Amino acid sequence: MDPFATLGISPSFDVDLAAVEKTHRELSRALHPDRYLGASASERRSALLKAVEVNEAWGVVRDPIRRAESLLALRGVAMGEGHEPKSAPEFLMEMLEQREALSEARQARDAAAVHRMAAQAEARSREVERALSEGFARGEAASPADLAGLAGKVGELRFYRRLLDEVSAIEDELAA
Repeated sequence: MDPFATLGISPSFDVDLAAVEKTHRELSRALHPDRYLGASASERRSALLKAVEVNEAWGVVRDPIRRAESLLALRGVAMGEGHEPKSAPEFLMEMLEQREALSEARQARDAAAVHRMAAQAEARSREVERALSEGFARGEAASPADLAGLAGKVGELRFYRRLLDEVSAIEDELAA
């Protein structure tokens, strides 16, 4: 499934999420089962399948990681389970150090340190999203090496998201 085609937008990392959400709502309304009460069983089934496809497409497009994976897949780069690009050893070491520091802050119940780490991870996550935006903006001129680099950035973004999820759980724990 091409989520961009499903939602009627051009395949791009930079999307106007508010406009796409509006399109999603309009398509969802048009495909709502109540509109097909008098239709044949096959028409109802077809509308339901299309509604599911529209919802799945919206889920992909609104998530930067899934959006980037979809763009890479459209360009022939396999992503997902078993196709994860290898991260640079320096990046992996940095992530290990971040996790250790987060664990220490959690044990010390140092909410300020946890908050600082959250801010740093959010800033780094935004940097990676900017790099993805710039990389995908090259369009068809992107070389296989460029695409491999973008796949690596998707992996980095995944690491930051997991770190931010962990930070959020710790912040909730410390606030309780």
